[in-house]
Amino acid sequence: MTHSPATPRPGATRPGDVRPAAVRPGAAGSAAPHSGSPRSTAPHPGSPRSGGAHTPLGSEAGSGALRRALSTAMLADVDRLTDRAVDDIRAHSGTYASDAPVTRDDLWEICRDNLLRALEDFGGLAPTGGDFERAARQTGRRRAEQGVPLDTVLQAYRRGGRVLWQVMAEHLRARAGRESDSRDVELDMAGGVWETIDRYSVAMADEYRLAQLELQSRQDTRRVALFEALLDGRADDPAVAAAAAAALGVPAHDRYVVVVAAQDPAAPPHPAPVLEAQGMWSFWRPRSGRYAGIVRLPRRDTPPGRPSAGPRGSADPAARALLDVLRDLTGATAGISPEFERLSHAGRALRLAEQTLRTLPAGSGEAAAFDDRLAQVLLGGRTDIAERIVTVHLGPVLATGGERAALLTTLRVWLDHGCSAARAAELLYCHRNTVLNRIGRIAELTGRSSESGEARLGWALALRALPYAGLADAPEPAAGEYEAEGT
Repeated sequence: MTHSPATPRPGATRPGDVRPAAVRPGAAGSAAPHSGSPRSTAPHPGSPRSGGAHTPLGSEAGSGALRRALSTAMLADVDRLTDRAVDDIRAHSGTYASDAPVTRDDLWEICRDNLLRALEDFGGLAPTGGDFERAARQTGRRRAEQGVPLDTVLQAYRRGGRVLWQVMAEHLRARAGRESDSRDVELDMAGGVWETIDRYSVAMADEYRLAQLELQSRQDTRRVALFEALLDGRADDPAVAAAAAAALGVPAHDRYVVVVAAQDPAAPPHPAPVLEAQGMWSFWRPRSGRYAGIVRLPRRDTPPGRPSAGPRGSADPAARALLDVLRDLTGATAGISPEFERLSHAGRALRLAEQTLRTLPAGSGEAAAFDDRLAQVLLGGRTDIAERIVTVHLGPVLATGGERAALLTTLRVWLDHGCSAARAAELLYCHRNTVLNRIGRIAELTGRSSESGEARLGWALALRALPYAGLADAPEPAAGEYEAEGT
């Protein structure tokens, strides 16, 4: 919205009113203007600025002369003006009054610099320190680096602008011949002051936001580098571990697991948003075509030392919840390491999580904990041993041809459910006698008694070795395929 020099700005009813939208650079209590409001029809000689010629407010030569005179008079006493602005800002802001992170000296220097530039700009004077808005930009960047909230910095600009106008009004009231034109002149000067404050506020805020983006980018880069150091096992140095914990925003000692998830096309890019919605912090990065993440588990509800999370029946609700979330809400195929307490142990945990993931069928959407896949992890690394275990314990069963699939399926369900023929029959939708007959057939083929604990262990181990032996075309089912709710 534009306005003539003799017309009050919207919302200003008298010269002493201060417009709330005014702001000032970073933490300085000084003033700044807003571009777009008319200043004058012709630039004043000798007043260069970045972005174009400087045009004093008002079309009459008297207005420009008065502005120069006011600016010159106030510049002569700029230190006292700065003291007044600093005192006002600190009186109205707990952040600045606390001296942290902005000390009084810091605030004073920046206020003075901004007031100098604003008065030179307002009076059409040549800038003494580069372009007029340099101080505003420097303030915005410095306050962003110090972590002062932008709203607090803008409030400081408004307070500084208010003081600037109050002092200027005092000069106006003391000048000779003010009675004949006081109202129009004061309104004219007030409009010019607040235009300057608004424009400097915009310059400060723009630079503040730019600096914030740059800071965030640097912080993100450092956070990723330290996360990679954790996973690469380079955090044995306590300084590295402490720096990583600080960068990630978590304690160096807590309850953690590493999760490695395959980048399944149907799954989210990484599970962080889903886990966050369930109250679990996590940090993820792509690694070798997979996503690796550190997950912080909620407080333990079971006594320390008791075994933690398994996919089912775990005494630890937090670990069980993690498995359920990964399996049911993300659709990612994921391996989970054992729990560890020190972030510096993340490298070893990563290797265990990767070994767990390799035991799961690709694209299955299954999640499993390392402790629940110990046999598969062991057998998966030794194909020759897996093949021998299958041959010794189930070789004759595999040679039966047409019977093989039914016998292996029945054996797996029977073993997984406490060797209960009744339970296996219920899950397989067949008669109990059918299950008993098939188990008897396996015992006959292998020459082992179904009542023998050693035979049952051998059969269970052989079933888990099947996917790694290359002898069977029937893959091992995903965990829980035959398990009914509550078992």
